[in-house]
Amino acid sequence: MQYIITLIVLVAILQIYFKLADHFNIIDKPNQRSSHTSITLRGGGIIFYFGALAFFISSGFQYSWFFLALSLITLISFLDDVLTLSNKLRLSVHLAAMGLLFHQLNLFDLQWVWIAVAFILFIGITNAYNFMDGINGITGAYSLAVLSGLWMINNYHITFVENELIYCTGLGLLVFNFYNFRKKAKCFAGDVGSIAMAFILLFMLGKLIVLEPSIAVVLLLAVYGVDSVLTIVHRLILRENIFQAHRKHLYQILANEAKIPHLFVALVYTAIQIAINCFALFLMQSNFSVFVTILLVVGLLILMAFVYVVVKKKYFHLHKLV
Repeated sequence: MQYIITLIVLVAILQIYFKLADHFNIIDKPNQRSSHTSITLRGGGIIFYFGALAFFISSGFQYSWFFLALSLITLISFLDDVLTLSNKLRLSVHLAAMGLLFHQLNLFDLQWVWIAVAFILFIGITNAYNFMDGINGITGAYSLAVLSGLWMINNYHITFVENELIYCTGLGLLVFNFYNFRKKAKCFAGDVGSIAMAFILLFMLGKLIVLEPSIAVVLLLAVYGVDSVLTIVHRLILRENIFQAHRKHLYQILANEAKIPHLFVALVYTAIQIAINCFALFLMQSNFSVFVTILLVVGLLILMAFVYVVVKKKYFHLHKLV
């Protein structure tokens, strides 16, 4: 009953947001680098924050530092969606939020070198997650895939977080997908959605890594990770500014140049990630040595990289890409 009420409240909140977004003209206009062709409401992913808020309230205000950090990063991302803020201001708030998150996870007990590495990785993953939000359905569906992996590990290997947080996050994703996982989406996630979701997932991944420092955990973000990292490498080879908007991610090429339906591409990414989640759980439950586990994880990532290169090479040179 609790989750049914939460679902109804989340739907109501998103409906109210739609009316506000329409009134204040919070929209996403297509341009030459977009993968959509019509004006669409932006920022629907704000519902992810309210999903987390539902858990925060029902849990008796648990993980207060994390939720304060999530509030900061959600607010700055929403303002950036509406106003377009300076990079310095946005990065400063992101760093402050990451600091609060690290405090919640007790990561400041690590040596300073590892703290610096963790900061770079967490900031990088958050921005990569944002850059991967470019076609209908991909953020909502893929995030559910990552969440499913966390749920499997939490229930069949080691309990690292309350299931209620996973469920409330999942409800937010389901509500968003109802309006976004369509041929013609009613809303896009916006920076507020993709960054907030990345932050929520990073919190859960961070809690898992603290209890289970296994390299297999990286597989829970393998599909996005391979696409993001190899696209950056590709753009560096082309001597492009990697901080400028583009359409060279593999998922963008499949959707735009290969003309594969957006939702099908999103489902393929989601299905592959779910399969990899099962493999990650298998590795965690096995008695393999650390060396063998690393070998298997690296081997899978290399295989994924090979597929990325082959598929991208097939379509990249057939079209003039911007």
